[in-house]
Amino acid sequence: MAALNAIPVTTLGGVADLAAAAVAAAGGGDTAPVGPGHVLYVSNADASAHTVTLATPGTVDGHAIADATLVVAAGKSGLIPLTTLFRGATGRASLTYDGVTALKVAVLKIGA
Repeated sequence: MAALNAIPVTTLGGVADLAAAAVAAAGGGDTAPVGPGHVLYVSNADASAHTVTLATPGTVDGHAIADATLVVAAGKSGLIPLTTLFRGATGRASLTYDGVTALKVAVLKIGA
């Protein structure tokens, strides 16, 4: 499991090449920072769709909150906000993937 770090996206600089900034998704999953302005970018260059699952550790009135999933079609990219809903015991989100072939990820901190 790799610990992803946030890439600052400022009003003065932005990110010129998001695909190049992304790293290979780890087979055992990744962790990511959460909070206002944090977004997970997923790029899928595989011939098959891939599902990203974000663990949702909280409960509402004692009932577990279902984990969030993002299905990224073959050859496409997707975004999912990394809100505090996904903050686990380590203070970070836990991400898992149904496969990591040609799957790249990056955490962006918008307005950093």
